[in-house]
Amino acid sequence: MEPSIKAPRPDTSAARAIDVQQWFDERPVGRFQILVLLMCMFIVTLDGLDTVMVGFIAPALSSAWAIPRDALGPVMSGGLLGLAFGALCAGPLADRLGRKTVMTCAVLFFGVWSLGSAFATGIGELTVLRFLTGLGLGASMPNAATLMAEYAPQRCRALMVTTVFCGFTLGAAGGGFVSAWLIASHGWRSVLILGGVLPILYVPLMIRFLPESARFLALKDTRRARLVTVMNRIERGIADRTTRFAVHSTAHETRRERSPVRLILSRDYAFGTVMLWVCYFAGLLTVYLLGSWLPTLIRGAGFTLAEAALVGALFQAGGTIGSLAIGWLMDRFNPHRALGATVFAGGVLAWAMGLPGHGIAMIAVLAFFMGYCMNGSNTGFCALAAGSYPTRMRATGTSWMLGIGRFGGIAGAMLGAGMLHANWGFSEVFTSLALPAAVGAAAVLLKGARHRGPLLRVSAGVGH
Repeated sequence: MEPSIKAPRPDTSAARAIDVQQWFDERPVGRFQILVLLMCMFIVTLDGLDTVMVGFIAPALSSAWAIPRDALGPVMSGGLLGLAFGALCAGPLADRLGRKTVMTCAVLFFGVWSLGSAFATGIGELTVLRFLTGLGLGASMPNAATLMAEYAPQRCRALMVTTVFCGFTLGAAGGGFVSAWLIASHGWRSVLILGGVLPILYVPLMIRFLPESARFLALKDTRRARLVTVMNRIERGIADRTTRFAVHSTAHETRRERSPVRLILSRDYAFGTVMLWVCYFAGLLTVYLLGSWLPTLIRGAGFTLAEAALVGALFQAGGTIGSLAIGWLMDRFNPHRALGATVFAGGVLAWAMGLPGHGIAMIAVLAFFMGYCMNGSNTGFCALAAGSYPTRMRATGTSWMLGIGRFGGIAGAMLGAGMLHANWGFSEVFTSLALPAAVGAAAVLLKGARHRGPLLRVSAGVGH
């Protein structure tokens, strides 16, 4: 008899001690992560649909209410302001209450107010309702990026986050086709009703199937039961009530009395935070200027309305492909340099667009690659932000970058109007876009030089 031969306890102890992030990083991407990706992507698709629908219904609305189209300016601005403030408020809430909780409430919120917008009777009422809708939209997008980043393994995190944001373009493009059919058959109010009903119907699915972030749950022992449930959804029997979850913390994370906003502006993170704000502000300024006025600029240069629409569509299509490509590049090369080079290339392409003598074929090609660089890099900034902060402040860091950037979008739309009012020509407008591109490229490269490390080093190391 050899009493030393017993059931091996090391396996049990190993099962009871799990480093959450390391566990995700070492596993292949499975059905659970794909579920999270698709559910987050659909949330962003709903955002894209709801964000642009006022632009689609504007002609029918101005005709129905017998008002000029420029009278809808406050409605457009109200929605954009709501997006900005929604993002600024949602991050700190998500870092305290959870990503799923805030995101679910936000989707329900913008669904309800979009539905309410369908019954507006005047410009003032519709402006307020679109602002409230924007609050929910602005709160949901950054949390979708944060949740995806916290379930993706480090080796493909940027690609998975940028894939989620491709949903916005899909929603915006799909909204155009659906709106055209609905307005013709059921009137402009039906578009807003659809934009409200779809999110409301999606909320029960979010509650049932969308998980809370495992990394967020691991921060406090009081969330242990929920974390065990989530981990067992991924791999049956991996955890039980005795499992210990290892979560490494930075000195800033252990000071729990500090708010997430103060943390992202603390000494260790302030420079990177401000550089993210600068590059995203500059990026959205450019994209919203072109998104608002590109067809008008092309039409004013002497091309047909159909050619102007084609150029605008190619600009958006380039953004979808660019979003996927920049995510892939960021996962394989230095992410700051990849983003900086892409932003700079967008500025060069804008300058080239402003050169005289281009035919419609060359303009179409330049517009596609401008969208590839400009829209793609803006999506990349979301992945960069999600990887630049530890879990305790990640939602705040990401959402505040998106919120500050929205003001850049508002400035871009207003700047484009000012340029046209001042009779700037096609060449002058596009040449001027090289300046915000240069500023954005410099900001992201300076951030990279300061950190001197790969994307998500904070998350992969001591910043879980």
